[in-house]
Amino acid sequence: MSRDADPAGPMDLKQRVVTAFQRHVANPVLRRVPFQTVLETTGRTSGLPRRTPIGGRRVGDTFWLVSEYGERSHYIRNIKADPSVRVRIRGRWHEGTAHLLPDDDPMARLRTLPRMNSTAVRVLGSRLLTVRVDLRG
Repeated sequence: MSRDADPAGPMDLKQRVVTAFQRHVANPVLRRVPFQTVLETTGRTSGLPRRTPIGGRRVGDTFWLVSEYGERSHYIRNIKADPSVRVRIRGRWHEGTAHLLPDDDPMARLRTLPRMNSTAVRVLGSRLLTVRVDLRG
C-alpha cells in the first residue's frame, strides 16, 4: 500500500493538495517557529521522532486538538501504534499520552479551540477526529 493510500479508498484531491503543501512548505517552516505548538509522535515504521505543527488548547493537564483528516493523518496512525507523545506548548515540551476520541463531536470541540486554526480545520478538513493528550509534568 502506498504511503498516502487509505484503506477505505483513494485519498481525495483536496487532501492530497493540502497535505503536500503542509508537508513540503508549511510544516518545515512552522516546526522551527519557537512558540508554534508542535506534536511529536514516534514513527510507526521508522521509530524516529515525527514533529507536526498543530493547533489546539491546553486546559489544565490536558491538551485538546482536532485532526483534519482523522485516521488518514500520519500522526494519528503513529498515535495508534504508540500513544506516547510530546507536545511543545509556548516553547516548552510536555510528555503525555494521546487518546483518539471518535465519539466526541469534533465540530463542537473546534468551537472551544483557537479560532484561526479551528476555521482552517473546518474548511480544509474531512473526517475530523478529536484527540485528547493527557500531559505529565
